[in-house]
Amino acid sequence: MAIINYVTEIRFGAGCAAELADVNARLGFQRPLIVTDRGVVAAGLIEQLVEQNPLAAYQVFDATPANPTEAATREGVACFRGADCDGIIAVGGGSPIDLAKAIAVSARHPGPLKQFALIEGGLTRITAATVPIVAIPTTAGTGSEVGRGAIIILDDGRKVGILSPHVIPRVAICDPLLTLSLPPHLTAATGMDAVAHCIETFLASGFNPPAEGIALDGLRRAWRHLELAFNEPSNLEARTQMLSASLQGALAFQKGLGCVHSLSHSLGGIDPRLHHGTLNAVLLPAVVAFNRSAESVIRDEKLERLAQAMELPPQLSVEQALAHKAEALRLPTGLAQMGVDKGLIPRIVTGALADHSHRTNPREASAEDYADLIQASF
Repeated sequence: MAIINYVTEIRFGAGCAAELADVNARLGFQRPLIVTDRGVVAAGLIEQLVEQNPLAAYQVFDATPANPTEAATREGVACFRGADCDGIIAVGGGSPIDLAKAIAVSARHPGPLKQFALIEGGLTRITAATVPIVAIPTTAGTGSEVGRGAIIILDDGRKVGILSPHVIPRVAICDPLLTLSLPPHLTAATGMDAVAHCIETFLASGFNPPAEGIALDGLRRAWRHLELAFNEPSNLEARTQMLSASLQGALAFQKGLGCVHSLSHSLGGIDPRLHHGTLNAVLLPAVVAFNRSAESVIRDEKLERLAQAMELPPQLSVEQALAHKAEALRLPTGLAQMGVDKGLIPRIVTGALADHSHRTNPREASAEDYADLIQASF
């Protein structure tokens, strides 16, 4: 049996950030905690939002690390409780939004965060008591504003998924104007993250035709507009299409992901300095090649359908096109360029095998397969 569920309210379009006040009033937020990072604050986006949507009282938590952690979750919960907050507004990329979800769970459920990890049986422990969230993305990549999960590094070093319908933001406010100040290197890295989401969820083993349609359309939008957004940061149409591609990839998440994400989650847990979207871009070509022989991929002509969505010429494979795109965006083309040591391969493999995304790859990957994929990505 497949469970297919789309429940997030999405407000999308240039200028829609001005609707935050209406959303706050409807949700009854009187003292929200704004979860963000220092880069978003420095860019003036929090000040801009508050000017557009006056709040009688609010508290800002801007200590989100590049990869959100269990320790940062505890700090956020202390801030939430200390200010007697009644809701959460997450503003930023995937890290602040994911951290906001972890805070929302921990603020209303006792015990350590690790007990809510999917691989620890946490799905059934997260209840409707979770603090309601409004998510406002300022990047176009993770799509966490419409996702049912958060990726958090635990105190023990594992990078895990906190998954539940209760962590899905009540409202996602997707205003492409907020992405115009995103630097080119982050535009590239987060954009390839969106590409990875669309491709992996399309190839994943679950049954969810609506998700596959959403993913293919998201891939088409991202492939057409990512380089334009990279080269012309103020191009609003390109930013709009990338923001749509990002949320579409995350809407399709419920079908599952695969080896790209099990590997990038493992690597990110080992070295939190590694950017998730960049890792996905580096790992994609090898994993797509590995999945070519999967029964479902062959039967449903999935690589051909990906190539069609990407509008590739017959002589260019999906794997080659992905590598060329990363080069055009001036991203690293191998793990070595990102500073990954080959001596870490056993630890990376162990983490990948334990990751929740491992189970939904269309082709079962062994420890040896993972080691080969890592080697091919150097």
